[in-house]
Amino acid sequence: MSVLINKDTKVLVQGFTGKNGTFHSEQAIEYGTKIVGGVTPGKGGQTHLGLPVWNTMNEAMAATQADASVIYVPAPFVLDSIIEAVDAGVKLIVVITEGVPTLDMLKAKRYIEQAGDVKMVGPNCPGVITPGECKIGIMPGHIHLPGKVGVISRSGTLTYEAVAQTTKLGFGQSTCIGIGGDPIPGMNQIDALKLFQEDPQTEAIVLIGEIGGTAEEEAAAYIKEHVTKPVIGYIAGVTAPKGKRMGHAGAIISGGKGTAEEKFKAFEDAGIAYTRDPSKIGEKVAEVTGW
Repeated sequence: MSVLINKDTKVLVQGFTGKNGTFHSEQAIEYGTKIVGGVTPGKGGQTHLGLPVWNTMNEAMAATQADASVIYVPAPFVLDSIIEAVDAGVKLIVVITEGVPTLDMLKAKRYIEQAGDVKMVGPNCPGVITPGECKIGIMPGHIHLPGKVGVISRSGTLTYEAVAQTTKLGFGQSTCIGIGGDPIPGMNQIDALKLFQEDPQTEAIVLIGEIGGTAEEEAAAYIKEHVTKPVIGYIAGVTAPKGKRMGHAGAIISGGKGTAEEKFKAFEDAGIAYTRDPSKIGEKVAEVTGW
């Protein structure tokens, strides 16, 4: 088992023929992901990377019955791409693009909620990977190892850090979900925690948060009440000054709220093991689980 995706997941690429879509699709195919084609308006009927290109998601879905789509289109066109994917019947939408307007994300979230059983990961995220089976996004495949740690992260590179460490120790990962660094993500930390709590393959969960917002505090309260598996936490941005945006749109301490200290305290209050050193995430997993 894993969550969200597995070896049978059929994936369509929106923005397939662009530079990013092309590069990351090549990597995903090499990894063994079942990419079944892609969409670039105006290029329908062509082939790209040996796979078919369609003009619209409706045509692509009619031909492939894909399970998921990954979006590499420029930020101004992301909202339309999400709506098109939902209307075509895609059940998992992974948005890699950074810089999507916040208002567009509000509209996209409402549209997805009205659609019902659609999940969206991102935007501004590395994507989702089930090691050895399916890679949707931009993460380096080779650092992953099939295993038993579920990883949830707002940060891309820190996800890779947690992955590399749990791989080195031989624990591996069940699935890694990069929820992204924007203020309004599709899937949030609690959504991801629910999936891992229910997944029999996942025996421990690494939660990598960062400054800004209250998502980690809410996740900590949820973990205390509902998660029985060991959770290991880390918060990025310990030294961040207040009022300065740190790389991610969502990583800003405003009104004195959203500091790393507040989030570590929330972890502590919920009885969640955490480390303040990103190079010690793997060691902390070993310590907490006894593996």
